[in-house]
Formats: sequence, C-alpha cells, structure tokens
Amino acid sequence: MTDYPHLLAPLDLGFARLPNRVLMGSMHTGLEERGDWDRVAEFYGLRARGGVGLIVTGGMAPNPEGGVFPGAAGLYSAEDIANHRRVTDRVHAEGGRIAMQILHAGRYAYSPDCVAPSAVKSPISPFPPEALDEAGIEKQIADIATAAARAREAGYDGVEVMGSEGYFLNQFLVRHTNRREDGWGGSYENRMRLPLEVVARVRAAVGPDFILIYRLSMIDLVPDGSSFDEVVELAQRVEVAGATILNTGIGWHEARVPTIATSVPRAGFAWVTQKLMGKVGIPVVTSNRINTPEIAEGLLAGGAADMVSMARPFLADPDFVAKARSGRAREIAPCIACNQACLDHTFSGKISTCLVNPRACFETELRYETAAAPRRIAVVGAGPAGLSAALVAAGRGHAVTLFDKAGALGGQLNMARRIPGKEEFDGLVDWFATMVAREGIALKLGVEAGVEDLLSYDAVVLATGVQPRDPGIAGQDLPHVISYVDLLAGRAEAGPRVAVVGAGGIGFDVAEYLVTGDSPTCDPALWRAEWGVADPATHRGGLAPEGPRPEPPCRAVTLLQRKAEKPGKRLGKTTGWIHRAALQMKGVTMLSGVSYDRITPEGIEISLGPDLCERRLIAVDTVVLCAGQEPERRLAAELEAAGIAYHLIGGADVAAELDAKRAIDQGARLAATL
Repeated sequence: MTDYPHLLAPLDLGFARLPNRVLMGSMHTGLEERGDWDRVAEFYGLRARGGVGLIVTGGMAPNPEGGVFPGAAGLYSAEDIANHRRVTDRVHAEGGRIAMQILHAGRYAYSPDCVAPSAVKSPISPFPPEALDEAGIEKQIADIATAAARAREAGYDGVEVMGSEGYFLNQFLVRHTNRREDGWGGSYENRMRLPLEVVARVRAAVGPDFILIYRLSMIDLVPDGSSFDEVVELAQRVEVAGATILNTGIGWHEARVPTIATSVPRAGFAWVTQKLMGKVGIPVVTSNRINTPEIAEGLLAGGAADMVSMARPFLADPDFVAKARSGRAREIAPCIACNQACLDHTFSGKISTCLVNPRACFETELRYETAAAPRRIAVVGAGPAGLSAALVAAGRGHAVTLFDKAGALGGQLNMARRIPGKEEFDGLVDWFATMVAREGIALKLGVEAGVEDLLSYDAVVLATGVQPRDPGIAGQDLPHVISYVDLLAGRAEAGPRVAVVGAGGIGFDVAEYLVTGDSPTCDPALWRAEWGVADPATHRGGLAPEGPRPEPPCRAVTLLQRKAEKPGKRLGKTTGWIHRAALQMKGVTMLSGVSYDRITPEGIEISLGPDLCERRLIAVDTVVLCAGQEPERRLAAELEAAGIAYHLIGGADVAAELDAKRAIDQGARLAATL
C-alpha cells in the first residue's frame, strides 16, 4: 500500500503507458549548448532512474530565429540527431520516457533576427521583432513539424509544443501582440489558427503512436490576455488537432505577477487547471509550485488534474519519485523555489544547477565517491555550509561530528525562515535535520568548539558563519537601535516607524518582515489579492481590474543604502523585481546614495543628493542595522596559533551577503575531496 495512490497510479495513453502521474517539466540547463552530451545524458538518465513518469527536456529551437538566444540548442542536422540519441538511449536504458520540448521564442528571442505575428517589441528584450508574412508563417510551421519528426528519429517518446508563457504561439492568440488583419489575426478563430495548424502538422509528421503534449496558457496575467472561454475553446480544438496531453502554462514571462518564486503559495495556480477538468477528453497536467508528494497527491485526489508537473524539484532531488514510493518522502531534498541557481543562472548564461543540490547538472564533475580511507572529521558550524559539508562527508563514509554553539541546526537559515514569503526554508531546515540523523552524524549543539575540542580529529572544517558588520554610525549605541540578528531572533522589537540601514538582501528581508502581518504565501486568497490575480472566467487574462490590493503595512519603513544605485539592484536576476514591487506596494520608502550622519533619539540624520549637501532627519522609533556582514574567524585564528590545519567555507570564508547557494556548493565540493 502506497501513501500516494493517485500520484503513483499508471496513466494509459492508449499507445503508451506511463508508470505514474509525475511529469518532469521543461527546464533550460545550458548543457546542450556546451556540446557535452555525456553530461546531458547523465542528467536526464539519473532522473529516469529516479522513477519520474515522463521527462520533458529544456526547450529546443525549431530554427535559428526561434531560439531563445543566438546559438540555442535545436535539432538542425544529422549530428544533432545523433547527439540527442545518446540522451534518449540513456533514458530508455534506465526505464524512462522522455519528450523533447519544441520552443519557438517569437518576440522573446534575444536576437535581432526574432520574428512575431506583429512588430510589437517585448518589454523583456531589446530587439523589435519582424512581422512575418504568409511565407514566413509557413516556414515556422514547417520547421516546427520538421523538429518533431527529427525528435522521433532521435528516439524521443514524444514532443511538447510550447504554446504558453508568452512565446511564439501564445503571441498569435492575444490582440496585444497580434495586430494582424489577415487570416492569422483579427477574430479569435483566426488567432487560434497558428497553434492549431502547428499541432495538426506535428501530428502528421510523427504519426499516431507518439506523445504530443501541448503547453497551454491557462492564465496569461497580462493586459488583454485570453479569456477563459477562449482557453477552453483552444484546448478542445488542440485535442481534436491531435494532442495527447495538455500541460499547464501559467503567466507570460513579462507578467508583473510572480508565478514560480518562493513567495508564491504552493500549488497556487492549480485552481485554474481544475477549471479545465471535464472539458477535454485527454489528460490535463497542473504545474507551478508543487514540490512535495503530499501536495501532488492532494491535487490529483481532489480532481485538480490528471498529472502533476514538477520541474525544479527534480533539480533538487533526482530520486523524488523513488523516495516517495519507498516511504522516504522526508528524505526528498526540497525545492525552495529560490531561483538562485536555476533560473538566475539561465538568464545569466550560466549552467543551471540547484542551491539545495549542487550536483544538479554537474553530475559528471561533482562525484561523491566512497572514501578510500574513512577519517574522523569535525565540522564547526551547522549553517548551510557546515551542513552540506557534513552530509557529503558522512555519505562518503567519514565519521563526522558537527558542532554549533546554537541549540539548533540551520544557522542563518533560521533567520531566513522568519521572513514572510520564505516559509520554504522551514522544510529545508527540517530536511537537513532528517539527513543528519539518517547519516549518523554526531551532533554537539549548544557547544562552542575550541581548540581542545578539535585536537583528536583528522580534519577540521570551519563553517562558523558571519557576524554583523559594525557600520560605525554615531549614536548607534542608543536604546532604539537594534541589530537585524536580534530582531529576527525575537530578542528585540521594532516600533511603528522604522529606518533600516542597509538595502542588500538582508535589508530587503527585514523590511518585508517589518511591514507584513499574516504571510500571503500561506493564504492563497490573500496572495491573489495582493498581486491582483483574478478568475480568467470573469476578467480577461486573469488580472483584477482594480489591480493589486495588498494588506496595509504593519509599520512605516524607510530603507536606506550608501550605494548610489537603485535599491535592490543586486538582488536575484529573476526575483529582485518581486521583492522591490512587494515593498513598493507596502509603501516602503527607499533612499540610496545616503551618508549616515548620526542617530539621535528622534531618528537618524542623513545626507543625500549629488554632493551630499541635502541633510534630512528620518524621524523613526527604531533603527535596524543591516549594514552587511564580516566573516566570523576567531576560532580560525586560535587553530592557526595552535598549529592545527583547517578548511574554511561559507560565510566564514566570504561574507558578501548571506549566500546559501555558494555556501552549500562550497561545503559539498570540499567534502567530496576529503
């Protein structure tokens, strides 16, 4: 008897049978573009071995103009087909099934050669597209159909036609981007013509016994987007045209509503997919922010969908399904939807990976091989760097003792989890605790390790973290001045008017903490109101006409920074805009290029302006210091004096921001070599 009978139930497609209801959603990894096909095969092969029902690859361009960027991977030649065959052979050898996503970016292509239904430039690309003529449209259809035929030749079990997220086919559907007056524009019948023709031509190219997934935009979240009646009509017509499965797409990339960030409620858009259930006769897939087998099982049991799509959870843990099946769900490394190592890397031209699992996409490079000679290893500091190092070292067979002066695991993660919108960090800390116990790591919590404690170990790893930087502001010793550490630990309270000194990642988190009452992330209805999300059955595109309606702020907050740049400029590439918008909606005042003159009982005096000639008093009841961090290395100095060698990782090595991604990666890579 399984705990997840709906999730693990097979799905009969007629000509094919999937072993369960789990679809690994499409993700760009950047591996294909680098031409290391053994590495691509290893990445997908491990996920197939882990038991996922059907894998969908990252988007493959049908032609150069449709690529998301110049040089984007595709299937253009016999050599490409042979390379992809290495991937499909590996997946099949592991007992898996894999579909190739065909992605035509349209006006989202980061290239001067981009094409679209109309010459309407995207707000997220600098290149205006060329409006296609009849011959150009026919070329795009033929190229997509050819890519599908090549995918079958390369051994894929199916293709996914990307018709959502504001890409090429989606651009034909809405008047905002399709301003044509010919047979491909105007009425919805004409605007549907391209995706329907593409599906029909793809089906003709691949034959009847081949999986054809259509990625359908369920809610566009852009002005003048599709109505729900139009979505249903398209879904029904796509089914008739030959689709096997309908997969859910949520929001255009240019939408000003978060869709997959950690602050989005879990399964926050499944209600939209559920509205389609019963209106088509082919399986429907729900997606976005589904990251545990319990949530997936609940959605399927409740009739929200026939399958669930999870993408980033398979970066975090390739064995997600196998662990769920064998009763080890607590051991599933959780996707926390941070975007730091996956989407942020993709949009920076880097190889995607995972904050929680640094091996993702680096499986052939970062190996955790059994230690030839097990050693006794002390790890000092149970934050993300120390936990990562301890788990990898123990997994390789070393005897590990983990010290921390705090009484609990997690280090700086325990502050992050107090921030509204970062509740996923609770699950990450719980997972670390589960795995520490599973690996038999000796815990010494509440112990501030000294030289004497470490003399008997073969290797010492220092992950002692950071301490707040002293900003050296006159008056900072006044009683209404507090550190972010004391605030988030609950040792200090803030008044109704607060100045936050420092607008880095911690400053933004503290500001969010100060202005937010009940976390919208834990209340989907509250979250939808905050971001202005409505039912697409009543409001076209799913946008509320009154716009975002956030709860009133708990406090009046002024966020200050020394750097003369836009506050939040250095936040995550794909999530920074969310944090900035959230604080703006809460009325947070943000000032940059500030000099801190002094703190007085009345508030904080600052200078600003081109030559710092404007002086101003920010009248507040509390000043919170978030002026950066410095490495905590006191123990390192003591070990050096005693002649004891050590390894330095995490914030104790580099304190810039509180970068859990770097800390976990550094801990894992060190432990892989010990």
